[in-house]
Amino acid sequence: MTAHPLILAARRTAVAPRGGAFRALQADELAAPVIEALLADAGVDRQAVDHVIFGNALYGGGNPARLAALRAGLPDRVPALTLDTQCCSGLDAILMASHLVRSGAARCVIAGGMESYSRAPIRMHRPTTRDEKPAPYDRPAFAPFPERDPDLTAAAASLAAELEISRQDQADYAVCSHAKAISATKQAPDLTEFVILPEAPLERDAFARPLTQATALRAPVLAGDRGSGVSAATVAVEADAAAAVLVVEEGFVQGLAPSASRLARTSILDGVSRGGPPEDAARVPIDAMRTLLTRLGKRPEDFAGLELMEAYAVQAMATVAALGWPEDRINRSGGALGRGHPIGASGAILAVRLFHELQREVEGATGLCSIAAAGGLGTALALSR
Repeated sequence: MTAHPLILAARRTAVAPRGGAFRALQADELAAPVIEALLADAGVDRQAVDHVIFGNALYGGGNPARLAALRAGLPDRVPALTLDTQCCSGLDAILMASHLVRSGAARCVIAGGMESYSRAPIRMHRPTTRDEKPAPYDRPAFAPFPERDPDLTAAAASLAAELEISRQDQADYAVCSHAKAISATKQAPDLTEFVILPEAPLERDAFARPLTQATALRAPVLAGDRGSGVSAATVAVEADAAAAVLVVEEGFVQGLAPSASRLARTSILDGVSRGGPPEDAARVPIDAMRTLLTRLGKRPEDFAGLELMEAYAVQAMATVAALGWPEDRINRSGGALGRGHPIGASGAILAVRLFHELQREVEGATGLCSIAAAGGLGTALALSR
């Protein structure tokens, strides 16, 4: 019989722009306190954890998930896996955890994403001859064919030109994202969502600002033309953060303390990972979300909320337009444009945000989160309170 996966707890650090509050912390140093908070929230003993899975995109090795697990005091016997599907990594880690639980391979999994842009290694290609010098590079190839591996910002600008999404419309979207984020920060910090790090006690996301259309339109154009180009105001900033959830098999809760019955349980209904054209990565989540909607037999209006990645304003706008998603249900507390983009952690942040947004809804309310990744990948996950 297939086991049913539940999320018992969902936590994250605040998101800090690169070089900001978390500039001295490695990715595993961000993630370990999140792991500890999850176990404390659910009253789960460290010995009960079967697996740890974290997404990470910038470190390129070293298995930071294992470092975080050990730093958090998990037993040596608990395996840990770091996966890299670039921006999808954190959400894919959660989807993989749900697969482990559904299959019966695990009953209790900690899954999420971690990223420190501030402390990421400097990348260099090793020379092939004695006369050559190491060659630095900013990013690896996302496709083996150069003509199918465009600069991501240039690809976003091409999408805007194709869909005739003006620079002004992109600016308006960014202004709205910041405004929603600022509105959320005016409330007391949700200490059931945020983990406050002793080394850098940031209580809320640090980047949101009162952006105006005039200011956004003055931002330098990074790619494309003055009519539909992508600007610095319509691209999410590089950032540091960690986020994770505690995924358990439904029967696992019976073995917990009586107080566990009061936990805000959230079901993982289903999830989809999809591949698409590497040169058009921004639109791959559309296919993932459509597939998921079909499998669930639901329409966009059936969901209470959508946490949608905003790596680029145009990317989110294209997804919303293609699916006809009700705009008042999208990123209600702001998105990555007003928060920042800690690559491998961003998908997990969407899931944590959705978990907490659903706690404000009636029992049975559903939500969806989705993200695209370089190389032509897209992931979508549906939750139900």
